Amino acid sequence: MNSIELKIENNVAYITLNRPEVFNSFNREMALRLQDTLDACETNNEVRALVLTGSGKAFCAGQDLKEVTTPELNPGFKKILEEHYNPIILRIRNIEKPIIAAVNGVAAGAGANIALACDVVVADEKASFIQAFSLIGLIPDSAGTFFLPRLIGFQKASALAMLGDKIGAEEAERLGMIYKYVPSAEFQETIKKLALKMAQMPTKALGLIKKTFNQSLVNNLEKQLALEAKHQIEAAETEDFNEGVTAFMEKRKPNFRGK
Repeated sequence: MNSIELKIENNVAYITLNRPEVFNSFNREMALRLQDTLDACETNNEVRALVLTGSGKAFCAGQDLKEVTTPELNPGFKKILEEHYNPIILRIRNIEKPIIAAVNGVAAGAGANIALACDVVVADEKASFIQAFSLIGLIPDSAGTFFLPRLIGFQKASALAMLGDKIGAEEAERLGMIYKYVPSAEFQETIKKLALKMAQMPTKALGLIKKTFNQSLVNNLEKQLALEAKHQIEAAETEDFNEGVTAFMEKRKPNFRGK
């Protein structure tokens, strides 16, 4: 059984974390395979949007603790962070295509933070998020200390990181942690519709939006305005911009090609 499953359909890459027997927790093999899969999707021109989800009842329970407590299997935390999680987060943020986290169940530890690093997070109503690190004497990794305070504020993020409270999907939406939650019966269809919509949008512009938002996390106002101008000029030179304007003038639906 492959620990990562990939299906490409209608210009959408559906990536599934596939270790359901351990709630899709990461071992070294799965982490490296996910990196390879993200790389393949980045260079595949057929792929214009990505969906990351989990198989079975969980999205991802974070690190497989059996791996780190078995001497002959344990890569050590240095390798786990520098070779597993940090490269995954950087790939998610640097791929110039939209990535949807379809959180189908519990997202804990690194699993929660990988979801929060994605561009759009949609959760099943039964899903939950937990910064489980402090409960075993660790600190949040996988950019949890970077994204969580920016999403929900310093005070709330600090409390969740220290106390390890479980947050339900409805509460996560209310806090601004995720885009939205949907009823379980509508979850799969909602994800498909959203992914298809994003795959039919002007891909180059979405990629530039992503790059510009990334820099907004570190830029001052002057630098951000300059970056907006630079990327707006790039967007205006795309085929999709010409198609969008033409379609608007002709009062028809645009046919974006991601170019």
